[in-house]
Amino acid sequence: MSAERRLLAVVVDDDLSMAQMIAEVLGAHGFEARAVDTGAKALEAINAQVPDLVVSDVRMQPMGGIELLRAARSAHPELIFILMTAFGTLESAIEAVREGAYDYVSKPFKIEELLLVVDRALESRRIAAENRDLRGALREQQSMAEIVGRSPAMFEVFKAIARAADSTASVLIQGETGTGKELVARSIHQHGSRRARPFLAINCAALPENLLENELFGHEKGAFTGAIARKAGLFEQADGGSVLLDEIGEMPLALQSKLLRTLQSGEVRSVGAGAVQRVDVRVLAASNRDLRHAVSEGTFREDLFFRLNTITIRVPALREHMEDLPLLAERFLRAAAERSGKPVQAISREALALLTRHDWPGNVRELEHAIDRAVSFARQDMLLPEDIPQELSEPRASRLMSLDDLEKQHILYVLKTVQGNRQRGAEVLGIDRKTLYRKLLRYGMDRPDDKEE
Repeated sequence: MSAERRLLAVVVDDDLSMAQMIAEVLGAHGFEARAVDTGAKALEAINAQVPDLVVSDVRMQPMGGIELLRAARSAHPELIFILMTAFGTLESAIEAVREGAYDYVSKPFKIEELLLVVDRALESRRIAAENRDLRGALREQQSMAEIVGRSPAMFEVFKAIARAADSTASVLIQGETGTGKELVARSIHQHGSRRARPFLAINCAALPENLLENELFGHEKGAFTGAIARKAGLFEQADGGSVLLDEIGEMPLALQSKLLRTLQSGEVRSVGAGAVQRVDVRVLAASNRDLRHAVSEGTFREDLFFRLNTITIRVPALREHMEDLPLLAERFLRAAAERSGKPVQAISREALALLTRHDWPGNVRELEHAIDRAVSFARQDMLLPEDIPQELSEPRASRLMSLDDLEKQHILYVLKTVQGNRQRGAEVLGIDRKTLYRKLLRYGMDRPDDKEE
C-alpha cells in the first residue's frame, strides 16, 4: 500500500483479542491501527483523531456497530466504515448500507477477504456519490417470503439487493432453478421507491410466443378471433411498479425485439392497437441460463442483454451455502406445519444430518418440497430420519481432503467438544490462544458464538 503517511484505523470488537488480531493484520498492511473493545472507546478515538478506516463488530453492548456508525458519521460523513457480524439479516445489511457503511462482512471471514474490502474502500473513498447511492428509506421485509441466510454468499446477495433497491436501472438476476430468484426480485421491489405500486411476474418459458406477447402487451377488442374485449397487458397493469420477466432467456427472438423497443422508449403497443401507450415500469429479469453464451449462439439479442444487464445479481446454489440449510429447513418446517395443522416443531440432529448430506440439485425449492413431504409423514412433534424422503438419504460422493481441510475440520471438532471455549480448545490442540485465533481467521471460522463468557 503506497502512501506518504501511515493510514489510521480503529478496530472495535467486544472480544478485545479479536480486535487486536485484526489491528495487527492492518498494521502489517500499512495502517497505524488501534484496537478497542467498546463502541464508546471507539467513538472517543474517532473524535480525538479522525481515522481513515473503522472496522467494527455489529453486536456490542451498550453501543452496537450500527449506533457507532451513525454517531461517528454524523460528525465525520466521509468516514469509511466496514462492519462485521455473524448474526446478519437482509434488514441489517440494508440498514448498514443505508447508514453509509462501505461494506458488510459476514463472520467467519478470511483475512484476505477483509483486506480486499479495505483496499476497495480506499480506492473508492474519493467518490462522494457512492454513499448517496447506498442510502434510501427501506422498509422491513415481511412474512415468510423473507430471504434467509447468514453465509458470506447470501450476505453478498443482501448487499446487492440493498444497492439495487432504489435504483431505476434494469436488474438481471442469475442463478440455477430453485435458488430463489423471484424472492430477490420481490425484495428489490419491496425495499424500493416503487413498493406502493404493483409487482407482477411472468414466466417466459411457460407460454407460447403469441400468448406471451398477449400477456405482456395486451390486445384491443377485435384484434383477433375471440378478442371480445380489450385486455391490458402486464406492462400496463404494472405502470409505476415493477415487472419480473422470469426465464427471460427462453423468450423468442421476435418478442425480444418488441421488448427492447419498450425498454428503450417506455412505450407499449398492444396487439391490434394503432397508437402506443407510455408506461413507467422497472424491469427485473431472471434466468437460469448463461445469457452471454445465448448471445454467442444467436438465441438472445446482444443489445437486449446489455439493456437488461445494468445491474447483475447472482443467487448462489444451495450447495454453495450449505451452512444456511438449518435456517432454511427451520423456516420451511414452520410454514409446512402451519399449513398442515400438524404440531411439528423441530428437526432432529439425525434428520438434519441426512439433509446436509444431499447435493440439492433442485436447490432451495427442492429443500422446501422435501420438508413439506417430511412434515406430512411425521407422526410426532419432531422430524426423524424415517420422515425424510428416502432418495435424500443417500450420502454425497466422498472426496479427498487437503491438509488444510483436515486441520479445519479438526479445529471445528475440538471447539465443539469443549463448547466453544477457545482457551481450552487451544490447550487441547497444543497451541497458544493467539495461534488458534490466527488459524480461525485463516480458515474463515471465527464467530462470536465461540466466545467464552
